[in-house]
This record gives sequence, structure tokens and C-alpha cells, in this order.
Amino acid sequence: MDHDLLVALKALADPNRLRVAGACAAGPRTAAQLAADLRLPEPAVRRHLERLLAAGLVGAAPDVGSSPDIGYELRIEALHAVGRRLGAMEAVDAPISDVTGPDGAPLPPDEAKVIHGFLRNDRLTTIPSQEKKRLIVVRYLRDRCFTEDRPYPEKEVNQRLALFHPDVATLRRAMVDDGLMVRANGIYRRPA
Repeated sequence: MDHDLLVALKALADPNRLRVAGACAAGPRTAAQLAADLRLPEPAVRRHLERLLAAGLVGAAPDVGSSPDIGYELRIEALHAVGRRLGAMEAVDAPISDVTGPDGAPLPPDEAKVIHGFLRNDRLTTIPSQEKKRLIVVRYLRDRCFTEDRPYPEKEVNQRLALFHPDVATLRRAMVDDGLMVRANGIYRRPA
């Protein structure tokens, strides 16, 4: 974990400091205003602001009306950057060898990475819009849901796919369009 990210996370780890950051998100506030709003001693608020400033999470606001004090506001872009960096760490650190194909063998790393990107807690978070990724995800779902070489009525197809995502119609259509399932008279089956 890089130093700047660690500083930002430590700055947000304190509950009162997090409250100060949240209050700064509502608009420019002076230390005195923050202390009054949060019912915290002003010296403590100033110490919290110093840590948040050092982490780059708050900045001086251009103007806070008639007050001679400096106003502080949350730097939303800095908070977003922290989130992106944490998200990138999760993607890099995600174990990709535990995704297996229908034969129990691990999927190739590039396919496993796609699966990890779209499934959380064994549920599809979103249906990929990119064709290559959608094919990988839909093939994975087909292999998980329809293991037997037999006919599947549409109602059963819907029930099985609903375990992974509520938009079963899009998943069914993708499986048929990509040649992963064939459909005739409301009956689905794996292609020969």
C-alpha cells in the first residue's frame, strides 16, 4: 500500500475526524462553525482539520462569507481517488485461481479475472456490455446452471438464472445469440 493512501486512510479512521470531513462535504465551514455543528471542542476540530489537510482530503475554501477565519471544504476528487486506488488494489489482489470450469479445472487467468470482476458472492453484479466479457460470463453461467445434457423448459431456465441475476431474459437471449444454448418452442438445451 502506498504512503499517500495509508495517510488518507489513517486520517479517515478516527470517527470524529470522519464527522469533520463529512461536515466539510456540506460546504465551506470554519473551524468554529464545525466545532459548533459537531459539538466538539474547537482545538480538537483544528487538530482533525490539520490531519485531513495533510492527507489532502480537505482544502481551504475560497470564501466563507463575513468570517475572517479560513473555511474548509471536502476535496471530493481526493476522496474519489482513494476509492479508485482501493478498488484497483482489490482487483489486483483478487485470487483468480479459484474459478473453475465445468470439468473442475481452473479457468485461464484472463477468464477468471473477468468472472471475478462481474460476480460478487456468487451473484452477477452487472451483465457486461463488452461482447468478449459478456461471452465469458454467460458461458460461465451456462456451465454452472445447465450441467446436464437434457431439455430445460423456459421456466426452469429462468429459475436457474435468477439465482445469479434478476434480468433472466437478457441472459437467456445472450446464451442463445452466442450459440451457448439452442431454443425451440420454449425448450432450451446445450448445443450438440
